Amino acid sequence: MSGAGSDTDGGDERFDPGAVTRPAPELLTYYLWVSALALVGFPFVFAAKYLRYVSLRYRFDDEGVSVAWGVLFKREVHLTYRRIQDIHVTRNLFHRWLGLATIAVQTASGAPGAEVSIEGVRDPEALRDFLYTRMRGARGIEGGTEEGNSPESRADEALALLREIAASARELARRRGGGA
Repeated sequence: MSGAGSDTDGGDERFDPGAVTRPAPELLTYYLWVSALALVGFPFVFAAKYLRYVSLRYRFDDEGVSVAWGVLFKREVHLTYRRIQDIHVTRNLFHRWLGLATIAVQTASGAPGAEVSIEGVRDPEALRDFLYTRMRGARGIEGGTEEGNSPESRADEALALLREIAASARELARRRGGGA
């Protein structure tokens, strides 16, 4: 990807979310420097960071963003674009030196920190713009007249879901009443 995606209009047009599936290799260098600061604990800290780096995976699809990591204890977080409340790009001194950034994605979950952190990103502005565009589109703020994104279509979808839940509840009540 060339360019930093700093254009405000269409910055996400050049950005291919499918290309971001793993952190940049420079993240391993960053983890090495961070581990070195632990001095005596270097082998333990670096081993944990290395396993995180090796297992870290990202996926951006039509529904949302998924981040998975872990070797012994696997963890996967999937956030729909509708749940995203805020996006923060952070870079410390080492990040800037290596050309990396971390994107923290926050939801209204009440958690004190970010719900998901996307580490080792080379083009954070383009990814941030992509996420903001998807987040606003999911809420109908920009492009709310697109097919399937109008308030009427969302209301129809909600009504269909409620009818499905009611039918399932009636079936469950019928089974419990008939089986007793």
